[in-house]
Amino acid sequence: MWSQNSCTDEVGPTRRFPGSRTTLGSWVKVICRAFDAAGGDSAARLAQVGVDIKLLDGPMMRCPLSLSFYMWEGALELTGDPAFGVKAASYIKNTSFHALSYGISASATLKEAFERSQRYCRLVSDAVDYEFSRRGNEYRFVIEPTTTVPDESVDCLIGAYLRMCRSLVGREYSPLRIDLRRPRPSTVEDFQGIFRAPLRFDAPQTLLVFDAQSIEHPLGDGNPELALHNDTIALQYLSQIERQNIQARVRDVLMQRLSSGEPSQGDIAETLSMSVRTLQRKLGDCGISYLEILDETRYEMARAYLSSRRYSINDVTHLLGFSAESCFTRAFRRWTGQSPSGWRAHGPTSTLAKVKSGRP
Repeated sequence: MWSQNSCTDEVGPTRRFPGSRTTLGSWVKVICRAFDAAGGDSAARLAQVGVDIKLLDGPMMRCPLSLSFYMWEGALELTGDPAFGVKAASYIKNTSFHALSYGISASATLKEAFERSQRYCRLVSDAVDYEFSRRGNEYRFVIEPTTTVPDESVDCLIGAYLRMCRSLVGREYSPLRIDLRRPRPSTVEDFQGIFRAPLRFDAPQTLLVFDAQSIEHPLGDGNPELALHNDTIALQYLSQIERQNIQARVRDVLMQRLSSGEPSQGDIAETLSMSVRTLQRKLGDCGISYLEILDETRYEMARAYLSSRRYSINDVTHLLGFSAESCFTRAFRRWTGQSPSGWRAHGPTSTLAKVKSGRP
């Protein structure tokens, strides 16, 4: 059972119900809206376990994953509809996924949108991870729960990402195929009607397959500055809710401080209230070094700044904390095989070949 009195304040304005695996309260609100539209009373159902539905209104509210389980279970009891999760995706709003929603909307390509989803997925919940990769002429987006989750929850996520694609590209857009790990439901018409792609149930993993051309095609409404701004907000939020996510915390500090010059590892350790040795150990446990995170963060920010004509190459040099334009140019050639001006001329779909490592 949960109760309003059992809520505890955490970092800043974040509130959290008791529990281990968590999700944004706004995700539970999506289920509640779909539940109410089907004739139920979500406020009354939540009250049965001592939860005031108004507690879900805070933009940084988090609650236990089990609360979403409880609402999915109630929805199935109410409707008996195996496609309820698919239909619930239509109740997702622009604010449902916090800053991630706005970062996705401002992405320059679907590729960037899916990369953001993969990078910041734990902002929404720590119960699901994503893997986004290219194989030949296809891109694959794998939805991989990190714990047991209801089939309806994954169905809703698929619907959410298809709605994302269609809002950015066009209403008729569909993937090449969709594989679902879930068992084949008693009726599939609603799945077929909403997903509009070849479906395979009882698959080894849940994945969406797309053609590379549409995934890499530039989007007319992309806004790199807005995307970068929301990336910063997403990282700040992640660093608050994932105290143990040392990589997110280091990236957050770097994004705030690079414009003042390249901070040393000691500067970052001091900001995070730990010794350099502790920072090195924590990063080593994650299989990454401070310099690699610095390199990755600069690379991601460079792409965002260069996608905007507002910034000159010299501006970007200083925003990324490089001491000279020649230093930035050498780093960018190492990341992409191109000069900053050459990459900018070809746009965000140019071939990127990060020489140093497989990151980002």
